[in-house]
Amino acid sequence: MISNDILQALKGYMEKLQAPVTFVVQSGEHSKKAELMAFLTQVASSSDKLGVQERDTAGALRSAMSFALEIDGELSGVEFSGIPSGHEFNSLVLAILRGAGGAEIKLDDSIQALIKAVDEPLHFEVFISLNCHNCPDVVQALDQFALINPHIRCEMIDGALYPALISEHDIQGVPSVYLNGELFANGKIDAAQLLDKLMQRPGVAKQVTTESLPVQDIAIIGGGPAGVSAAIYSARKGLAVTIIADRLGGQVKDTMGIENLISVPQTTGPELVGALQQHMHDYDITLKEHVRVAEIENTPSQKVLTLSTGEVIRSKTLIFATGARWRELGVPGEKENIGNGVAYCPHCDGPFFKGKDVAVVGGGNSGIEAALDLAGIVKSVQVYEFMPTLKADSVLVSKARAADNITINTNVAVQSIDAIDGKVTAIKYQDRESSEERSDELAGVFVQIGLLPNSQLAEGLLDITPYGEIQVDDKCRTSQPGIFACGDVTTTPYKQIVVALGEGSKASLAAFEYLLTEYQEDDVTAEIAA
Repeated sequence: MISNDILQALKGYMEKLQAPVTFVVQSGEHSKKAELMAFLTQVASSSDKLGVQERDTAGALRSAMSFALEIDGELSGVEFSGIPSGHEFNSLVLAILRGAGGAEIKLDDSIQALIKAVDEPLHFEVFISLNCHNCPDVVQALDQFALINPHIRCEMIDGALYPALISEHDIQGVPSVYLNGELFANGKIDAAQLLDKLMQRPGVAKQVTTESLPVQDIAIIGGGPAGVSAAIYSARKGLAVTIIADRLGGQVKDTMGIENLISVPQTTGPELVGALQQHMHDYDITLKEHVRVAEIENTPSQKVLTLSTGEVIRSKTLIFATGARWRELGVPGEKENIGNGVAYCPHCDGPFFKGKDVAVVGGGNSGIEAALDLAGIVKSVQVYEFMPTLKADSVLVSKARAADNITINTNVAVQSIDAIDGKVTAIKYQDRESSEERSDELAGVFVQIGLLPNSQLAEGLLDITPYGEIQVDDKCRTSQPGIFACGDVTTTPYKQIVVALGEGSKASLAAFEYLLTEYQEDDVTAEIAA
């Protein structure tokens, strides 16, 4: 199941183990039990500190396809119901290394303090698909919660092995997270959102006190290509720089095929994000990941950022690199059915609609790419485009029109998404030429109508266009001195990765120029810096 190359690499990683780790497998029979045991035995062969033991856990584990990580004789709270191959293989390896190999917990100190303060039993069940590239982020974040606090358990559940559970919970999208048996979060979620929801629970600390950073030269909000580029350029100038990101990589992480990044003929979003992260780690950059900026106070000499954890960061300049988010249709039935038939990621949720009829709303590149991707999985795809003609590249349109199970509807306006008993059943739309209203029966709707700028934090602080973009000049300067912006959140045309990278470097250079020629430090700033 594991190639020799991967096994050799695994042996190198497992040399770092400082304590014995046992894969405790629930005893019992299952048609795939032999496959699970063979997989775990192969992983265990990479180190004499790894072992496999089948035992009756008296109901502590879900089924004969479940196993837990026991570290130095103690259950760690990290559990897997299924075979963590595919995208989830990294989740297993990281849990082992973080629990027993001295690997760093990739959560900010303030987040760790909040998690350690939880004193109630929490059992997270994360329903995943092995084809989902977003799911490992959620599993790995919650695994870290479990490794930090013995009150917390995180169980990865491969939905393909538990169809009865999937049916019982009416799950039609992943990741889907349950906490103590109740739906906690589903759809497109990240560690920052999980933490926000956890902090809403009674008895969970809302903020913590951590050691303050000295006054920064540049603070950057956003961890996509623009934000990372700005951080690296700032650090290369010898500046004190902090980057705050709820999700490193931003929207790029959800892009599976990238073929227009000059000098890189072909890559994927996750691969590019990994490369950006590695490059950033080569410099002295403070990263505050999985947290949000809750409030910004702007003074002539300081930009004061209050984070979602209660931590406060002071900086001489500020760069907005907050990117964009999926645009919603805004029709009845959309928000109500997210994760139950309405989805935004065909790569993640497409397998749940195998053999079913689905819709893709949007005729741009992302919409037609989604239709082509889904066409190999589902029974049929209906594409709905508002304009009279498709906006996608001609090569993609040709492929879609040639597909037997893709039907393209143009010049139509989606009116609503219908559902019965929590499951999408139909999409209603209007022919814009004849005004005739129609309805198509289907099981899922994939929304692919572009992006909206994440400029909410800048409202009331900076000049913003009616389209939500932060207005910038040719040096990425905004309407406020000392505040800059770059990437998809700005008025800069052409929302492309390569453009965002360049704009991030421009914003950093402009901030550096401002610090040299315009910035004036007041007595309060000097006192805090000292």
